[in-house]
Amino acid sequence: MDIVPNLPPEPSKRICIIGAGASGLAALKIVTDSAEYQRGAWSVIAYESRSNVGGIWFPAAPEENQAVSPLYDSLTTNLPHPIMAYTSYPFPPSTPLYPVASVVQRYLESYASHFNLLPLIQLNTKVAKARWELGKWAVTTSTEDQDLFDHLVVANGHYTVPRIPQTPGLDHWLTSGRAMHSAFYRRPHGLGDKVVIVGAGPSGQDLVTDMRKAGKVVIHSIRGAESTEGEHFRRRGTIAEFKVDGSIIFEDGAVEKNVDRCLLATGYVVEFPFFDDSVLKPEIPPPCPPIPSELFNSTYSVFPLSRQLFPLQAQFPPSSLVFMCLLYKIAPLPVAEAQAMAMVRAFADPSSLEPMQEAVDIMTRYENFVSKGIETPAAIYKAWHRFGELEQFDYRDELYTFAAGGSEERQKVSEWERELYPHKVTLREKWVALAKSGRGDEFVRGVGEGGTQEWVDAMWRLLRLSSKEKETSTTDCRL
Repeated sequence: MDIVPNLPPEPSKRICIIGAGASGLAALKIVTDSAEYQRGAWSVIAYESRSNVGGIWFPAAPEENQAVSPLYDSLTTNLPHPIMAYTSYPFPPSTPLYPVASVVQRYLESYASHFNLLPLIQLNTKVAKARWELGKWAVTTSTEDQDLFDHLVVANGHYTVPRIPQTPGLDHWLTSGRAMHSAFYRRPHGLGDKVVIVGAGPSGQDLVTDMRKAGKVVIHSIRGAESTEGEHFRRRGTIAEFKVDGSIIFEDGAVEKNVDRCLLATGYVVEFPFFDDSVLKPEIPPPCPPIPSELFNSTYSVFPLSRQLFPLQAQFPPSSLVFMCLLYKIAPLPVAEAQAMAMVRAFADPSSLEPMQEAVDIMTRYENFVSKGIETPAAIYKAWHRFGELEQFDYRDELYTFAAGGSEERQKVSEWERELYPHKVTLREKWVALAKSGRGDEFVRGVGEGGTQEWVDAMWRLLRLSSKEKETSTTDCRL
């Protein structure tokens, strides 16, 4: 009699993750934690186009026409790492409170290694095409491999395609090298003596700081700002025109002559080059209600998405496709974890997504924008993935509840996260001052060895520091 070997069962569901940056790693980790994966019912693979994990935190020299990674030399996080970190994996003890990019990259590499994710990641492999065909996602990679998957997780990141303003004269400045997007910026040297920086986001603020430290004449262009004067630093409103002679004219009539360089910290385009129009229409969605039956990409947002994750449309099951971490003004790593938990619940039980209720939630959000005076569809969809100061924490709790099937035995957002998040700017200012004085390393030495609460206590201590206390010894600061 032939002996039949006791082979493991064939996976009933196959999952593909596009990207192994912070969001893709979170999705991969949560999938491998699932009971379905553990018993062999699911399989998963992540395709990463670059030679290492980490996404934008993995540095790269700027290429001529492509922003592979937008990291500049002075970049540090704009959130304290206890708030920024995955809830399942803290940064190492003694890590500077606002770490530099290389520390974040090592953290992500450590996360992938610690949870044994690397064997499931295929590096140097770009997803070239993904189409819904005969009830599966047909995925073609840059290695010309083709495969079918039940679920597709989109975690390709959104900081590689620069958003360029449509300002008269700007094209000439870009082609001549007099203007460039901040994605290609690395350091303040070699840019001339008079520099205009456009944009008031984190990158714009950092570039202003860089240029002022380098002794440049800096003009900061911020939409809606009133002009201010100064010998070495001036603030201006929106740019109206770039002139061939090196002058810049602003909407209020102010003129800056002999500008050497303009840096555009103007954000990025949301793009999914592997989808064609049959999956995702590249245009602004129609007004809501009703909920459209097709999926749209306005370049600022994807709509309509149930729970900011699952496409609520008619072409394929909402649970078959997930868009990770499109949100901004958030702490992305813990949000990615919570989204991945909700994703796994929907993969395991597609009926857990109730289309009628999901549609009501989407229309309610739309109406909330209208009630705040944001009335045009273009403006609403531009702001669709933007969360208010504390909205992300309610959102995470809702995802935790959904992932746990409504059970009270679920993960919850810690109260200290809600309390400390609004102080992130003050914390960063105080940390920068402390680090500049040479006392930062001592302040964090050993913090975290006894758990996360030590970091919480340290952040509250830092907030309590007065200007006078900053001048005392580090030991006194830590009392």
